[in-house]
Amino acid sequence: MRIFDPHIHMTSRTTDDYEAMYAAGVRAVVEPSFWLGQPRTSPASFFDYFDALLGWEPFRASQYGIAHHCTLALNPKEANDPRCTPVLDALPRYLVKDSVVAVGEIGYDSMTPAEDTALAAQLQLAADHGLPALVHTPHRDKLAGLHRTVDVIRESNLPPERVLLDHLNETTVKAATDSGCWLGFSIYPDTKMDEDRMVAVIKDHGTEKILVNSAADWGKSDPLKTRKVGDALLAAGFTEDDVDQVLWRNPVAFYGLSGRLRLDLSDAPEPLHEGNSILRGGE
Repeated sequence: MRIFDPHIHMTSRTTDDYEAMYAAGVRAVVEPSFWLGQPRTSPASFFDYFDALLGWEPFRASQYGIAHHCTLALNPKEANDPRCTPVLDALPRYLVKDSVVAVGEIGYDSMTPAEDTALAAQLQLAADHGLPALVHTPHRDKLAGLHRTVDVIRESNLPPERVLLDHLNETTVKAATDSGCWLGFSIYPDTKMDEDRMVAVIKDHGTEKILVNSAADWGKSDPLKTRKVGDALLAAGFTEDDVDQVLWRNPVAFYGLSGRLRLDLSDAPEPLHEGNSILRGGE
């Protein structure tokens, strides 16, 4: 089983996770920029974070045979903080980088006017740079947030077929499907979706344009949830081809819209990144 996790925050994870993910079949990931758990106090902290997603994290992933790409953005939660909004002006110089395969995560957290402004501005940045967009639908008032999100997308210059609506569930999947966007589902141990619910959604809606992710981060989460969904699909009678479409071909097709996806890691990984390795205590 080959797996492409299209939304996982590996900055928050350990090398043990990379090792376990590779053993489970993960060969590619996309890491969206997101909220780190406490407020950032200046745009400079974003820039250091973006640089890590463009340099150190792809290096770490390569040591375990996993291709790493990222999406960059001002995330919805921090769009409400005036200390952070200057990031919008600096994003264009990052969105031209080779391993950036979308603008994201963008969207809504609390559905404020500031979030409206940031979402519209970053959809335009995606259109300007020929990139798709990864959109975070809110964890609260999900259906209302989904409708509001789709309205902004329809008013933008970015076609819906270049947008991935993430964190969907049973209450939002129909409206998301009707929008023409791609559909993303985050599988968590206790919240969001679980494996059985995901199987039920795929039974009802098919495998077309559906992406499944672990969204694993610094909270309670599981970077192997993609594999567990694949196993659950097979146990429910889906074919290996169905599983391959959901866990590999669909994320490749969506992020391939960027023209920047590089999945071939046939060359031996570089042993050092800017003079540093992942090794401790000797060679």
